[in-house]
Amino acid sequence: MTTRHEDRGLRSRLRNVPGVRAASSYRREWLVKDLLAGVVLTTLLVPQGMAYAELAGLPAITGLYTTILCLLAYAVFGPSRILVLGPDSSLGPMIAATVLPLVAAGGDPARAVALGSMLAIMVAAIMILASVAKLGFIADLISKPTMIGYMNGLALTILIGQLPKLLGFKVEADSLIGEAVGFVRGLAAGEAVPAAAAVGCGGIALILLLQRFLPKVPAVLVMVVLAIAVTTALDLGEHGVGLVGALPEGFPPFTLPGIRLSDVGPLLGGAVGIALVSLADTISNASAFAARTGQEVRGNQEMAGVGAANLAAGLFQGFPVSTSGSRTAVAERAGARSQLTGVVGALLIALMLVLAPGLFRNLPQPALAAVVITASLSLADIPGAVRLWRQRRADFLLCVAAFLGVALLGVLTGIAVAVALSVLNVFRRVWWPYHTLLGRVEGLEGYHDLRSYPRAGQLPGLVIYRFDAPLIFANAKTFRDEVARLAAADPKPSWIVVAAEPMTDVDTTAADVLEDLDEALNADGVHLVFAELKDPVRRKIERYGLTRTIDPGHFFPTVEVAVDTFRHRTGAQWAPHPPPELPEPPSGEQ
Repeated sequence: MTTRHEDRGLRSRLRNVPGVRAASSYRREWLVKDLLAGVVLTTLLVPQGMAYAELAGLPAITGLYTTILCLLAYAVFGPSRILVLGPDSSLGPMIAATVLPLVAAGGDPARAVALGSMLAIMVAAIMILASVAKLGFIADLISKPTMIGYMNGLALTILIGQLPKLLGFKVEADSLIGEAVGFVRGLAAGEAVPAAAAVGCGGIALILLLQRFLPKVPAVLVMVVLAIAVTTALDLGEHGVGLVGALPEGFPPFTLPGIRLSDVGPLLGGAVGIALVSLADTISNASAFAARTGQEVRGNQEMAGVGAANLAAGLFQGFPVSTSGSRTAVAERAGARSQLTGVVGALLIALMLVLAPGLFRNLPQPALAAVVITASLSLADIPGAVRLWRQRRADFLLCVAAFLGVALLGVLTGIAVAVALSVLNVFRRVWWPYHTLLGRVEGLEGYHDLRSYPRAGQLPGLVIYRFDAPLIFANAKTFRDEVARLAAADPKPSWIVVAAEPMTDVDTTAADVLEDLDEALNADGVHLVFAELKDPVRRKIERYGLTRTIDPGHFFPTVEVAVDTFRHRTGAQWAPHPPPELPEPPSGEQ
């Protein structure tokens, strides 16, 4: 009896594993499409995996290890049918910025790999804990304008950092400006290798042309194959062109990365930033592709799936991963129907490492730089920044600030700047919310903004004021000052009706300010009236004891009822006279 009960419990838990659930509903007609899509996807996974590993400051082989393990883990624990995970161009600079400062002066590759693996494990822990705590909303901490600025800065950072490699020389610098100066000096000193420059620049041109005119052709694969062929035929390795060389043979062993205690703090800081960017990428990509396939986005399950992928990579000499919109799009166009596509890609890469590790021996380093540079161009969103300039200058300034944070302070500090700017922008909008006066417009129901309808009707002795934010400690004094200014107008109003529908909260600080304000207005013969105040907020006001000063009869269900009551008591008639001076809109809202 107990055994059957335990078996049922085990089967129930297994059915909750996304990969098991997907396998149980797999359709036979998907098999051929998934197999073919897996082959097509592999042609992109191999060169990108190697290129993004080097972008992260790690050996190229670790990119392949990472790709294999993350694809297999996500196939089991990831909820999306077709999202493709792997090394990512947006994470590469963040990994390098975290790992490389901790590597010894000699640049020990084994220590770099251990640090990268531990970083992946830390990212996994953060993602899995966030999933358990249902913190998927954290992805919203980066607003669209700051994300555009961050990605533009990241694209420029990647581009400048890869230019020396593209032309066949190296630059030692730890900042964007330092790398740019070193690149210019290297060019001036004649350090560029003509053969390397020809391979790198030709690779970029070929990828861009194929993506533009033959989008169904695997541009990266074609470029890589041609680069290997040209390098082999012309023996470019003897002409100063750096080559990848033979990859280690076989599958990576299970490895618990060994690090120093002093490494934990810097790694944890980098892991938080990487987890945040990875989460934002994952949620946005999952939403985009779920909309096409009719799937539901499960944010917390996605975090768990990406966390499992990072954990698997970290335990097998890999580094942090994220979802990839470009690789997922390739899989989708190739006909992928399930995560079997990723499994096929992982198995093919593993077979290549076992059976043909020398396949990419003659792949030139400038070709990998070309892969990274073309990927960085897809990160940039210049039209998005221009659109912000045209539509909302305040958001454009946020975009520029995030861009400068990355460009001048580095990618890790840049993500912190982006998050801080997003949070501060929310606070700014609450601190200085939009507020205006309302009037009656002939032919339109309700009461409308006098900025939009400056000739709207007014009632003598009545002002309708709308404050578009919860009333809290940060903006209570702004509200008080504006209401006091309206009360001091000439002629003096007898009622100030607050159209309070946007007020979703009143905290204790604001309650004290309201009490003092109401007493001051009453002493001056002006009544503070509230209309459309939400019931939960009204109950808070009563709990604060504000009805001792604010007359309970001065709360109305709608603005219309408040206005009709005022007219009935005073006999006032609508008149299209000039309205009182409008309050200044907050900065950036014009």
